[in-house]
Amino acid sequence: MWLNPEEVLLKNALKLWITERSNDFFVLQRRRGHGEPTGRITGLLVGALDTVLDSNARVTPFRILLQVPGSQISWVIASGAAIEEVNKHWDWLVHNLLHSLSVFENKEDVASFVKGKVKGLIAEEVRGRQAAQEDDPEKFREALLKFELHFGLPSSEKLVTYYSCCCWKGRVPRQGFLYLSINHMAFYSFLLGKEVKFVIPWAELTRLERVSTGLMTEAIRVNTRKRQREFSMFLNLNEAFGVIGQLADIALRRLLDSEGLELDRVLQQPTRITKRILEEQAIREYVLALFRLPRGEKLHEVASCSVWTPHARCHKAGTLYTTDSYLCFSSREEGNCILLIPLSEVLSIEKAESTSLLPNPVIVSVRTKKAFQLIELQDRDELVENLNSRLRSLHSPTPYYTFYYDTGFSDEEEIEEQVLRNTVNSEALMTAFHQNQPGTNGSKSMEQVKERRWEDHFTEFGRGVHMFRTEKIQRLVAMGIPESLRGELWMTLSDASSELESHQGYYTGLVQKSMGHSSLATEEIERDLHRSLPDHPAFQNPTGIAALRRVLTAYAHRNPKIGYCQSMNILASVLLLYAKEEEAFWLLVAVCERMLPDYFNRRVIGAQVDQSVFEELIRERLPELAEQVPDLTALSSVSLSWFLTLFLSVLPFHSAVCVVDCFFFHGIKAIFQLGLAALDANAAQLSASTDDGQALMILTRYFLDQVGSEASSCVPSSQPPALETSSDTDIPAVRHTNITDLINESYEKFGDLTVRQIERLRCRHRIQVLQAHEDTTKENALRVVTPDVSISAENLADVYDLFKVSSHPSCHQPAAAWRYGESGSYMERQYRLDRPQFKSLFGLLVPWPGGSNQHTDTLANRSFTLLDQDCSNLVTFKEFAFWLDTLYCEELNEKIRLLYRLHIPPALTESEDDPSLMKSPLVSTNRPLYVNLPSGEVKDYQEQLKQMLKDLAREKEKDVEKPLPLMNQREFIQFCKTLYSMFHGDPEENDLFQAIATVTSLVLQIGEASHRGNRPGSEVTSQEEARGAETAKETAEDASRGDGSPAAESEWTVSYAQILASLLTEQALVNFFEKPVDLSAKIAVAKEKQYHQRAALKLSLTFIYQ
Repeated sequence: MWLNPEEVLLKNALKLWITERSNDFFVLQRRRGHGEPTGRITGLLVGALDTVLDSNARVTPFRILLQVPGSQISWVIASGAAIEEVNKHWDWLVHNLLHSLSVFENKEDVASFVKGKVKGLIAEEVRGRQAAQEDDPEKFREALLKFELHFGLPSSEKLVTYYSCCCWKGRVPRQGFLYLSINHMAFYSFLLGKEVKFVIPWAELTRLERVSTGLMTEAIRVNTRKRQREFSMFLNLNEAFGVIGQLADIALRRLLDSEGLELDRVLQQPTRITKRILEEQAIREYVLALFRLPRGEKLHEVASCSVWTPHARCHKAGTLYTTDSYLCFSSREEGNCILLIPLSEVLSIEKAESTSLLPNPVIVSVRTKKAFQLIELQDRDELVENLNSRLRSLHSPTPYYTFYYDTGFSDEEEIEEQVLRNTVNSEALMTAFHQNQPGTNGSKSMEQVKERRWEDHFTEFGRGVHMFRTEKIQRLVAMGIPESLRGELWMTLSDASSELESHQGYYTGLVQKSMGHSSLATEEIERDLHRSLPDHPAFQNPTGIAALRRVLTAYAHRNPKIGYCQSMNILASVLLLYAKEEEAFWLLVAVCERMLPDYFNRRVIGAQVDQSVFEELIRERLPELAEQVPDLTALSSVSLSWFLTLFLSVLPFHSAVCVVDCFFFHGIKAIFQLGLAALDANAAQLSASTDDGQALMILTRYFLDQVGSEASSCVPSSQPPALETSSDTDIPAVRHTNITDLINESYEKFGDLTVRQIERLRCRHRIQVLQAHEDTTKENALRVVTPDVSISAENLADVYDLFKVSSHPSCHQPAAAWRYGESGSYMERQYRLDRPQFKSLFGLLVPWPGGSNQHTDTLANRSFTLLDQDCSNLVTFKEFAFWLDTLYCEELNEKIRLLYRLHIPPALTESEDDPSLMKSPLVSTNRPLYVNLPSGEVKDYQEQLKQMLKDLAREKEKDVEKPLPLMNQREFIQFCKTLYSMFHGDPEENDLFQAIATVTSLVLQIGEASHRGNRPGSEVTSQEEARGAETAKETAEDASRGDGSPAAESEWTVSYAQILASLLTEQALVNFFEKPVDLSAKIAVAKEKQYHQRAALKLSLTFIYQ
């Protein structure tokens, strides 16, 4: 294969290569030891060397070198594992280049010409590989060339697809092409001699929507923070809109929310993204949402087919989706008939004889002695073979890992309580703590009717995970699942039963590991235990409280990324009432990780995305209400608890449980529909409301006073305390609405809402939510820093953007760290830089021209060490902004003071060559606190946290008005080196060098005079310098000099004041440090350089991960 030309100083170093063919300009070589008789000692040695090297370090056995006559330098331009491959490259060089090279008079031009040709061949190969994956390779290759020519983006910027369209400027359309790449959308138009082109990074996109105006039938509107663009006249607007939304969503999730949102492995490698992969990803997201599958499931096959439905006595046409662990079928009309078959339940998948009535049939047999017949399958043989292969692999289950952080131990408890904590309940709490209220005969008879209907349904449609899910089961669920079947059906409809069966003993082991550990999550759990359904007898009893504690703690232990979030306690309480404890745990897993993805994290991104989707649905489905209430944020704020608690926090208990039934059957679609129905029922009152509080009261009264169920009319409701809103007793009687009627009404009016529509809306609205979070984070950071710096607000905002981009140089690293308050609770999210990231940004923004890269790197290391005051190996934006403000805006004496501090401990150390040794942090700021204690010593978590805060406060007190230590001779020499490096490249370079030579001589004389007196600081006259002498002694004793030097009293030293006074004697130096530097221009250059640095990094990472 062709290689980017790489220099080789010796063509045959150590005799490792043998020349096979050569001419004046090219040499074909073979690695010694390849293709030789085995008895030769040199071949054996080289072969052994190549064998022991790892795969990345091994060299290919054949290569082609470019050589220039009379030069000792050659370039490797091609290599290969087989001689045939390299011979093809050799022949191409001989036939296409060799004769042309003899024309060149300057031999250096030969090297440039050949290297340019080779790079062009490599680019052509890349384009060819990309184009081969497209429907029309030749057109895509042509578009790729135009994309590279028009926009000049880095070679790593991969084009995904392109569309012909119009871009509107006012009322003037510009016909051109819209190019969509992994990081940008770019438009180019050349019409009537006028060229229009622009590039929009996905990271700048804040809103994406479809609009219709008088001039355009329909257009795509793209909003950034600075302007708005509109594109129309697409041949396929739906496709273009979907791809734009996907690319923007992927880019923003990768950059802005690595904590809560996980991307598919393919999407984590941007250079592998193609239009086809995006289409597959969209289908995968839809399948995961429709069937509520685990997020790690990979979609393998999508095939049209028909399934025999015994209840209807006919074949139902639809689509078969196969994943790692499931067979999924959905009818053409979404929700009309759904079938889910876990492969763990399958015994065999066999082909049957094909007939005219039953073409290409496949029989799937399951453990319950049932069989499912699929017909009209294209590529049946390959499909069955792949399914059987995955079926065989399931016989060797993979271990189930749990990752967690230990954070210390809690105090010992009584033996009885400890036994209760670790004993897993084998029955649902409702069986032991049923609310036996007088006058419940009616509800009992209703329960019996429901049970008979469900038994009839099981007989007709099947029982278990693989039963047919049709409109009939929807009607049964809307009536409310009988209590005796509720736990079983929740497990079935959510497929938590498959997880439970495949991980026997997992929960019990998790309980034993997690109980007794103290962490931020366990503290929050303990606070909320008694707030969960406090009116229900099950949670007025230690048995119920202990079960709730075990489930929540075990889940926090299993998934520390989520840990524990408020509202999980209410949900887990209801699950424990109707399901066994272990079943309740797996139901909680299903809800948090599959059915409500990204809801239960620190920023509840998923819930906020759904609130934004809900607002759009209100505008679309309830236009009259939207017109009367233009600002729908109040309604979406009220509805947040509906989504987080599945209406458990607003409805009477027995009514809310019916909503949970619908949720397990329909997923989040049921919550959207019910929310719309509730707003529709109160539209008149909400339109007349004057403020948010009044709207809240209207909906609260509606849910508590009007909505009920058959059971709630007889049995007093039990509500979570969070929702016990005081209501006026003078309110007149209102019409009672049965929860079943409300649910049925929601299906009738809004049942056409599909999972596919919800997923598309989520993709688009996630962009707005993530950008809103970023804006809030930026505003908070700037508000904290702005009062204390002199940098202009515009420049500071630009510096923040540079800082943010530097904090995630690759898509494989977290974008931000989290900060915690004294109580250990989450306070805010902020970006931080580690040492390599800081050094990169240091090189971009440092104000002086700079000398050698090595010294700039050294100075960056010292600056990082100085700013990293909490020894976390991370620098915050506030610390960085103060540092930058000193360099650009402070007076001369403060700049010299900063440079002085960079050349004394702790910034200057003996271990500068190994920056990792500069700091040895005990505490990591981005995970729960864990402190290694001596054996036998155990401290309470809160005590550890308080002690840490006290230590930090003490350190800060030490820094207040602290005089600077004296500088010894070694440190002063380093200080002079820095000054010489700073002046290099300056227009007044010669004058500055003479001035610093004069100052250096003067300071050396001052230091020598102090040294002769054997009293450090004896000639110091100021109080600061007197204190500095004492500090210097302590510093010298504490620092590890490594040369056995005596104590500070016999050492050559000078003070900060002496150096400053000496510098002020030279006007050239004063002018240099007082000369204003244009930070705006520096930022503009830094943005350009940073972009190309990131592009090069992404390209190198692509090769690493491939």
